[in-house]
Amino acid sequence: MNQTRVLIVDDHAVVRKGIQMFLSTEPTVQAIGEAVSAQDAIHKAQSLQPDVVLMDLVMPQGDGVEAIAEIKRRTPNIKVIVLTTFGDEVRVNAAMEAGADGYLLKDADGEALLQAIHAVQRGDVPLHPRVARYLVRGTAGNDDVGRVSDLTEREKEILRLVAQGLSNKAVAQALNICEGTVKVHVSNILSKLNVSSRTEAAVWAVQIGLISPGEDG
Repeated sequence: MNQTRVLIVDDHAVVRKGIQMFLSTEPTVQAIGEAVSAQDAIHKAQSLQPDVVLMDLVMPQGDGVEAIAEIKRRTPNIKVIVLTTFGDEVRVNAAMEAGADGYLLKDADGEALLQAIHAVQRGDVPLHPRVARYLVRGTAGNDDVGRVSDLTEREKEILRLVAQGLSNKAVAQALNICEGTVKVHVSNILSKLNVSSRTEAAVWAVQIGLISPGEDG
């Protein structure tokens, strides 16, 4: 089994050790190192070449946004997930513009963190529901209303769960249906909404009001 190699970046030792302890219980993930500052993160990412970096934003020696931009410039194949206590619009937009592949708040539980790590490896962009709304500007128009009316009740139900960050497997378990059925529904949802990813669908669901920004399951 190929393990996803993770670098943990946070200036608080308790946070780093807590994440490391959780990841040590997961056979699909390996914590390969820790960094305590932005500059340390850049150097460790370069030397260790992790698959995923869990990045705090507020640290000494430069902030996390600067570190994200530099890591993505040097090694664009490395996925970076922001893991922070700050979910304000300025930081969310700055981090995503710098190249972050996902954005979680530190109130996320271990399962959500694990799902996010796997999601970025698949090319998805995991977002905490409370920050997703910042990535879409303006209000929903008539076209959006028309698109939501194209969804079946089951598709709306699945979209709500997807927007909360659940994987296909988790959605299947929640609705007591098979994972293959969920995949078909998700494909239909993306087609009907004319979006290319689960993340776009999730952000759209927040914007249209199908799920509230604070709804996290």
